[in-house]
Amino acid sequence: MIQPWLQPTWTRLVELGERLPHALLFVGPPGLGKRALAEALAARLLCDTPNADGHACGHCEPCQWRMAGNHPDLYYVVPAAEMAAEAGEGEGAEPAAKDGKAKSEQIVIEQIRDLQSSLSVTGHHSSRRVVVLDPAEAMNVFTANALLKMLEEPPAGCVFLLVSSASRRLLPTIRSRCQQWPFSRPSDEALAQWRAKADPALRALLAIGGGMPLAAERMAESGGGALLERFVRDLSGLQSADVLRLAGQWEAWLKSKEALTAGFGFPELAGWMQRWVSDLAASRLGGRVRFFPAQESVLSALASRASIAAVSGCYNEITQIRKVSRHPLNLRLVLEDMLLRYARTIAGARG
Repeated sequence: MIQPWLQPTWTRLVELGERLPHALLFVGPPGLGKRALAEALAARLLCDTPNADGHACGHCEPCQWRMAGNHPDLYYVVPAAEMAAEAGEGEGAEPAAKDGKAKSEQIVIEQIRDLQSSLSVTGHHSSRRVVVLDPAEAMNVFTANALLKMLEEPPAGCVFLLVSSASRRLLPTIRSRCQQWPFSRPSDEALAQWRAKADPALRALLAIGGGMPLAAERMAESGGGALLERFVRDLSGLQSADVLRLAGQWEAWLKSKEALTAGFGFPELAGWMQRWVSDLAASRLGGRVRFFPAQESVLSALASRASIAAVSGCYNEITQIRKVSRHPLNLRLVLEDMLLRYARTIAGARG
């Protein structure tokens, strides 16, 4: 499904017709519908008789193959963890391999080698073949270089559709071999229409997600509303004496079935913490609370107890913690450190 705010982009893609380049890179924040757009484009490229609006007809033989999940000329290159999740492994637990280890969240070089082998033969239905690779930033330098060779000398009739939410992590050579299509936050008008149909809990998730509607919907479907309520409740009344206790509770929380089912780990928690302190700083400076508008009065009260220097320093410190949030050396100690820095900030004298 193409979201309303992506319709102009879809129209431009359709108008390109046969002038479409061999490699496109869709870049922008998560939760906008980039992957869905790439899949719709792949469906159009493989369809025998696309509709007038550019979408695949859904009736021809290639469309039937695609909808059954076995089109021989459509290739998905995604992390093993996503493939396992789609297969239903774990039912909310982290996908695990046969040896008990978590499945990789990286796109590995073996996948690119397998793709290269598959593309070395002609297409099954026609000369057209499509590769959807998402997320492109999940490739390490060796994997990216293996892909680069195919982008430099693409197989005949093959179109590569790369999707990325962090294009700066891609090799410059990868970016230069693709035509980049930037995606930005929906317009205020589009968001207003979406909010009008959303309940208050969903609107709160939209705010903390930075205005990305699909990210908010996914979060709501996986129980994000309850997670957000707990986060706000725990921080609103935090005292320095409670830091160690709360750090222990948050460690257990992040390992709970509730959090695992929602895909809510320390990186997501650190992101929320950064946004909370950002709003705290905005309130202290008399600005607009962006991520937690429903807690504006709480944030204002907390901000009144902290100095501008203390809030700014806390924000910078949590930003550094977030940068290493995917690889914390000791989760409990990192949680204690993060919460202690925050507690000291809101306990300070105003200045």
